[in-house]
Amino acid sequence: MQRLHARYPFLEAARETVATETVDLATVVEQERAVVERARQRVITALEDGEIGEPHRDPRTELLSYPVARVLVSMVGERVLVRRYARAEAETAHERFTADLENTTELKSVESTGLELAELLAEFDLEEAVTAESVSATATTGTGTGTGASAGTGTNTATAGTTGTTTATDPDNADRFRIDVGTYLPLAADLWDDEWGLVNQPLTDGEVPVGKDDLLLLLREAIRDRIEDGLPFEVPTTIGDPLEDAAEDVREVLANLDLTREIDTVVPELFPPCMKALLDQVQKGEHLPHHSRFAITAFLSSIGMTTDEIVDLYRVNSSFGEEMTRYQTDHIRGETSPTEYSPPSCATMQSYGDCVNKDDLCERIPHPMAYYEERVDDADDDELEDWREGDEDGDGDDGDGDDGDDDDGDDGGDNDGDDTQDSEGDSGDETDTSSDTPANEQE
Repeated sequence: MQRLHARYPFLEAARETVATETVDLATVVEQERAVVERARQRVITALEDGEIGEPHRDPRTELLSYPVARVLVSMVGERVLVRRYARAEAETAHERFTADLENTTELKSVESTGLELAELLAEFDLEEAVTAESVSATATTGTGTGTGASAGTGTNTATAGTTGTTTATDPDNADRFRIDVGTYLPLAADLWDDEWGLVNQPLTDGEVPVGKDDLLLLLREAIRDRIEDGLPFEVPTTIGDPLEDAAEDVREVLANLDLTREIDTVVPELFPPCMKALLDQVQKGEHLPHHSRFAITAFLSSIGMTTDEIVDLYRVNSSFGEEMTRYQTDHIRGETSPTEYSPPSCATMQSYGDCVNKDDLCERIPHPMAYYEERVDDADDDELEDWREGDEDGDGDDGDGDDGDDDDGDDGGDNDGDDTQDSEGDSGDETDTSSDTPANEQE
């Protein structure tokens, strides 16, 4: 088994290698404890550290640990585990192929996998969607300057006195790339920094220019999608029984992380301070960066709000676009993607500057959902009036302590005019009062 396959076990060639050697997974999990232990480590490290740990010294053991790890993830069956595991595998792959592709032909050692960018693009059927270009600088007699741009757009920066000549080239020798917008959008859907938004891209002829670093990040997302695909699956007892102890170890780690559980009650007064603040900004029509919109959207989805209800909240924003808002919300909810996303942890909220107004409970809670669950559990029944039910009664209470008409009062919330309110028939918190209370979709 090649080192390349052990290093990148999600490749089709790696699957074919395992199939060609007629590996019986039931025999492997019964007799090869090193493979099982590496698979267990792979999954647990993904949960705890967001990576998959150090590779086993034996390429065969390392390669076989990947399908066994997928079995463990499927045996536990929690969507949050699927998500974290896939992200960790994809992040590790990204680190590896970034390092591998940085090596020039002259500098590659005997340990090199021989991976090429063209092969990686072909692996994910991206060779037609991605155009590679090379820009050569040619001296001029003038003192003009080339186009300056961030690495995020991949546009070449030429020095004064030069002009750039763009020619098509193979991906491994390219300076920049162009990717079809139809391919770009789903790959960039979970990259929530502003720079990834289509509005910030110089779209030309249906193509988005990207630098090499950004192309590799998009490939990371393609890998994550592939790894998530098909998880969890039904595990035969001949394979599952010998792995029960390892699966129980994973369940224990997952339980100790205190991640989200089912909940279907929307009571803004009980929201964690960070989500109260984000909801208040949404209701006032203020612009939120991508990571903040992701956080509040994932939170509202996790506590039972429907796509229609969430989309209606954003209508007060002057730059509201229903199609994109609905697409992103459905993606987060798992309607158009294989994963239902949970809100970011407190640590992630802090790193993005979204952790505000911390209270005593925040000091001992690791996740916004854990905060909300504890507040809901401790609340009396008369404190648990669902926000959406209140709207149906016409009270317009938005849960943030004011009169509930943020979007048409004096706080600037009606940035896009009264016409955004007419279709819903009220100007309160703009939830869709025609929708029934949704069944919870959080696993």
